[in-house]
Amino acid sequence: MTQRPLTLTALIAIAAGAVLLLSGCIAGENQSAVPDTGSTAGGTLTQGGTLNIDFATYNPLSLVIKEKGWLEDALAEQEITVNWVFSAGSNKANELLRAEAIDVGSTAGSAALLARANGLPIHVIDIFSQPEWAALVVPAGSPITSVSDLKGKQVAATKGTDPYFFLLQALAAGGLSADDVTVQNLQHADGWAALQNSSVDAWSGLDPIMAGAEEADAQLIYRNVDFNTFGFLNATEKFIAEKPDVAQSVVNVYEQARAWALANPDETAQILADAAGIDLAVATKVIAERSNLGVDNVPGEAQLSILAKIGPIFVAIGDVAEQSQIDDALNTLINDTFATKADPSAVG
Repeated sequence: MTQRPLTLTALIAIAAGAVLLLSGCIAGENQSAVPDTGSTAGGTLTQGGTLNIDFATYNPLSLVIKEKGWLEDALAEQEITVNWVFSAGSNKANELLRAEAIDVGSTAGSAALLARANGLPIHVIDIFSQPEWAALVVPAGSPITSVSDLKGKQVAATKGTDPYFFLLQALAAGGLSADDVTVQNLQHADGWAALQNSSVDAWSGLDPIMAGAEEADAQLIYRNVDFNTFGFLNATEKFIAEKPDVAQSVVNVYEQARAWALANPDETAQILADAAGIDLAVATKVIAERSNLGVDNVPGEAQLSILAKIGPIFVAIGDVAEQSQIDDALNTLINDTFATKADPSAVG
């Protein structure tokens, strides 16, 4: 008799137990899992060159910083040029980091863990949000009203991003496995387009595109904020080692932007609307209801405890070869040096 493979439901149950085993080797809250690389205080300031950094519609703080020119101002005396590169999704940000096309990039926490486990030398240096940015979406009038209805259906999702991992966890919660659906690996905007033209039955969506889909009467059939990982600001090890003062300036500016965005939600929504090409009402919903920019910026146990549950799923579906790679990634992913020392007043 052929032995049936474990379902994701069972795998996630196993993963929950793994959290207890991992807790002894995971860095604690506000503890750095890598050596302190120092800061600008007493160190040599970088002069000249270029900072390559991404901006993304799923990272509102990046849009504010780019719009206001604060990073350019902070690095002007050092004569450092800021080069902004667009990331269409966490998977694209990781591709840019791997190619050294950017020094700093924004991803979901799950995508950062996957990349680090597969050898990408990055550290998370700041937390930019704790969003509810993913959900399962169907078109208006769809007979699909629950996760169990997805059995045998075509579902669009961008592999390597939070919506994809959201889908896997949602299927398990609904008593299904990844084998029960056909996943169409499409970039986020293409997934929404496929849903509109009936090429797929459902879409694991991402804001702000998903919020726009709601305005077009699409329905969110499954939401679970606990299945969304945090927004991670990641930097390459090379950049951190060679230019720690610039890394500190980036985090300082991010914290300046956070304070400003929390104090100016309407203007923040307008900046998002302009950058993403969406209606202001949609952008306002994203900022007011689903972004949670007021999260603690220092990476630590809050993020690692979630990622420890997701890690075994990566191994089960073959995205990571061995659990030991997950364990190593959890132990080395975080560098809280810069977030702990963040000083928004340092940039004026």
